[in-house]
Amino acid sequence: MSRRTSRAICGVLLGTLLVLSGCGAREPATKGAPPTVRLLTEAQYRNIIADVFGKQIEVAGRFDPIVRTEGLLAVGAGLATVTPSGVERYVALARSIAKQALASPNRELLVPCRPVAKDAEDPVCARQFLGTTGRYLFRRAITEEELAAVVKLAGDAARARRDFHAGLEIGLQSLLASPDFLFVTENATRDPRTGALKLDGPSRATRLSFFLWNSMPDEALLQAAEQGRLDDAPGVEAQVERMLRSPRIEHGVRALFTDMWALDDFATLEKDPTLFPAFGLAAANDAREQVLRTLVDTLLVRDADYREVFTTRKTFMTGALGIVYRVPVSMPGEWSPFEFERDDPRVGVQTQLAFLALHSHAGKSSPTLRGKAVRELLLCQRVPDPPSTVNFDRFNDPASPGKTARARLQVHSTEPSCAGCHRLMDPIGLALENFDGAGQWRDDENGESIDIAGELNGTRFADTAGLGAALADDPAAPACLVRRTYSYALGRAVQRNERKFMTYLDAQFARDRYRLPALLRRIATSEAFLKVSTPALQTAGSAAREGSAS
Repeated sequence: MSRRTSRAICGVLLGTLLVLSGCGAREPATKGAPPTVRLLTEAQYRNIIADVFGKQIEVAGRFDPIVRTEGLLAVGAGLATVTPSGVERYVALARSIAKQALASPNRELLVPCRPVAKDAEDPVCARQFLGTTGRYLFRRAITEEELAAVVKLAGDAARARRDFHAGLEIGLQSLLASPDFLFVTENATRDPRTGALKLDGPSRATRLSFFLWNSMPDEALLQAAEQGRLDDAPGVEAQVERMLRSPRIEHGVRALFTDMWALDDFATLEKDPTLFPAFGLAAANDAREQVLRTLVDTLLVRDADYREVFTTRKTFMTGALGIVYRVPVSMPGEWSPFEFERDDPRVGVQTQLAFLALHSHAGKSSPTLRGKAVRELLLCQRVPDPPSTVNFDRFNDPASPGKTARARLQVHSTEPSCAGCHRLMDPIGLALENFDGAGQWRDDENGESIDIAGELNGTRFADTAGLGAALADDPAAPACLVRRTYSYALGRAVQRNERKFMTYLDAQFARDRYRLPALLRRIATSEAFLKVSTPALQTAGSAAREGSAS
């Protein structure tokens, strides 16, 4: 029996055991973690502005970068702080957005009332607009004290400027620059029946909306929170079902994979235009969109097995992408469905331009970077950073006798400090070496044929189709999605007390035939998703230990 056949049988048996263990299984109890405080990500900020004021409002400005933690920006947001220069940028954004929102004709659409006089204050109308808008921006009912203060601010400015809308603009600026808008702050209360700590209604609504929609709660979700309909499982389940049916779920799925697969790195992607003239800005933008459209079509529209993303030949194409892929495009000026031929080496998202170009150097491909990306982004396996003393001269030497990357990488196999990590990465990345640094096909490198045979966790393969099959068969791939999705949902690392729950989720995901909507539903309606613990019961040291243990 071959090693691959043995591995395949083991995979089937493992999947069967997972399914059996999930049948009728009760969700393991968890203790959760303390309520979180997270800075809005740039995408969340932009989504909220579009949802509250309309897509015509331009959010023109830079945001301080958030450090990716545990593989996710969503987790890093919980550790992010705002620098003094960042505060200035948020204030400038607030000023710009308020000015646009209250300029004609937007004010006619957004302000639900007309002032008694345009050149004077009107606290009644100001209260109506600022109270409603503040409720959406703060993701909770604005308190009477908060509302009185912002209405007074708007009134003072209206009198000073002799312009009601100018005063309203100042009031709106203060809401947009408030920490209550910029930070997602969860609040917990004691359950009067059990005395246990639980998230309050608005915090539950916010946790659900940022997970499934990557934006603020809509009116129906806010009302459910205010009326106590999120305090029990049936109420949560009803809202989750409604949210999964909403077109906004596509935005949530796009945000999840953008974070999980680090697609935000396209903002800083650079390619040498002399070496890759076809890979311009239009192609780069479309490459990012292509992989997201592929994921949405596979996982939402067709509700296919998640593992199919590694073996699918179905995607979408534009004229700019067609030039790089060197394929005919039926409608060059717009997106159109496209399927690669059965004998084409483009198999799975890992062979699309987005993955190949992101994980390469500016002027050449990189088997090591691509192999590292497969390990860390697709399988959630940590690859150590290279030692500071490593010498790349022999690998990069143009006079090296090795004409292909495979030959040059033999250098690292002779370095004890390099060999271990390169054995993890290179056999994967070398399978993608027929694609250059921009993801374009090439038959040879420096006039020499390219050997793309590779290996992943004991499974050997001869080509890119074999790599896709190996990824689809590897149990680490769906387990990675489960773990990252749960961390993304909560904005924190998995805790030690949640390990049994993660095993349970893995089993349920297998039972649900690896369907993403089923996984989203399973997490959002679980007891663990809304469970919180008391911060006072957890010391800083124990919190650090739990984070590292996860």
